Amino acid sequence: MSKFLENTPLLYLDGVSVAFDGFKAINNLSLVVEHGEMRAIIGPNGAGKTTMMDIITGKTRPDHGTVLFEGQDLTLHDEAQIANMGIGRKFQKPTVFENHSIYDNLLLALKGSRNVFQALFSTQSTEQKQRIDEILAVIRLENRRDTLAADLSHGQKQWLEIGMLLAQDPKLLLVDEPVAGMTDAETVETAKLLREISKTRSVVVVEHDMSFIRDLDVKVTCLAEGAVLSEGSLNHVSSDPKVIESYLGR
Repeated sequence: MSKFLENTPLLYLDGVSVAFDGFKAINNLSLVVEHGEMRAIIGPNGAGKTTMMDIITGKTRPDHGTVLFEGQDLTLHDEAQIANMGIGRKFQKPTVFENHSIYDNLLLALKGSRNVFQALFSTQSTEQKQRIDEILAVIRLENRRDTLAADLSHGQKQWLEIGMLLAQDPKLLLVDEPVAGMTDAETVETAKLLREISKTRSVVVVEHDMSFIRDLDVKVTCLAEGAVLSEGSLNHVSSDPKVIESYLGR
């Protein structure tokens, strides 16, 4: 990594605002995510969490402000270009290829796979096989590689989709409510899984489950009305009177 990139935040939102029909969904939002950092984003419904991710991924254009990724202005790029720059996003509801095996799902997602036929019917390289094996271990599914995605539990489908994003080798992973609908055991395992992933790339996690956020043990940003309300450790944020009033006290 160049000295410039070392000293440049991975993601930098500065004074970002966007309004829909006069309603300010994001209001002068500033946020910095460093290389190799995992950040948890919390806040009430309507706080702007999803819109913030829409802006980062190019789905929504801000009305004002700066959005930089490794120093590059994301507002100059479309969604596909931003994904190719190294930003991967996992939505709340998993979207996997139900009629394909776990292995084939990961193969289809591998960076460089040109089309479904080539991905599934050409001979995989040793490097591809090794990469898929690595991902299977991270997402706790190495013993189920030949299982159809349709036969996985909800939590396992979430893990598979995270694995499919890892196959794209993103520098930043945006994860939206990953443990919604999971069992307690899956929730605990997901925290471990994301902590492992954050050793090699940056991760931003949007979540409502406070016990899960505590398990992540990372810096927390609380959004409200499209702006940062509080930021710091979970203990700091959860004891902030403004956060208690607008979110945790509800």
